[in-house]
Amino acid sequence: MNPFDFTQGTLPLLVSIPHAGTRLTPEVEAGLSEAARGLPDTDWHIPLLYDFVRDLGASVLIGHYSRFVVDLNRPPDNQPLYSSATTGLFPETLFDGTPTFAPGKTPDATTRQGYIDGIWQPYHQQIQQELARLKAQHGYALLFDAHSIASEIPRLFEGRLPDLNIGTNDGASCTPAMSAAIEAVCAGQQAYSWVINGRFKGGYITRAYGQPQQQVDAVQLELAQLNYMDETPPYAWQQARAGELQKVLKALIHAMLAQAKPQ
Repeated sequence: MNPFDFTQGTLPLLVSIPHAGTRLTPEVEAGLSEAARGLPDTDWHIPLLYDFVRDLGASVLIGHYSRFVVDLNRPPDNQPLYSSATTGLFPETLFDGTPTFAPGKTPDATTRQGYIDGIWQPYHQQIQQELARLKAQHGYALLFDAHSIASEIPRLFEGRLPDLNIGTNDGASCTPAMSAAIEAVCAGQQAYSWVINGRFKGGYITRAYGQPQQQVDAVQLELAQLNYMDETPPYAWQQARAGELQKVLKALIHAMLAQAKPQ
């Protein structure tokens, strides 16, 4: 089955959603621990939250498989992206430190290499192809990597996470002007707390493809989930909260599009 859903748009913008997938392989489904069976670390409802970008004309790429199969936002060599607690290409623990798999039920190395070849690689090939197409058509490309996470995870960060967590790989994945445009939107509203390059500086996708010197600006946004959904099972969507958050998300997307131009 296709490991992702892709819709080609007309704008110079690709929105990547790597962690909303819930599909499992037979090996992973059989091996998950009791705590992991509800897929608690999923970026719930992110495709719905960002559905408005299709009407704007953005290209949209959505991964189908759970990060418990293979994490699309980690490097293929599984080198850690953060010095603090994190999860890898094949998460062995949940965000709270609980084991992902029951004892002795972790998929073997050969099986996992198949996940890289059949799921991870196609997703990244699609990113590369679409960014190349956008650059050829528009002279530049924008990549927006959309994520969310529970607002409180003591193992990963102290206290409550800011509502909007923007990552630009410490300024390396986009131009200073793009970063300033995003900051202006955040500073111009008072409904949500925000930070740029705080706990989340951008994962592999942002770091690998954000190359402003090559006319590709990449930005990651990690949202605190309580602003659009319930953070406890069954992780229900909350339309009123989501509608308010979408106002700011739309402003961020429009600011990026307005700022971007060929160098």
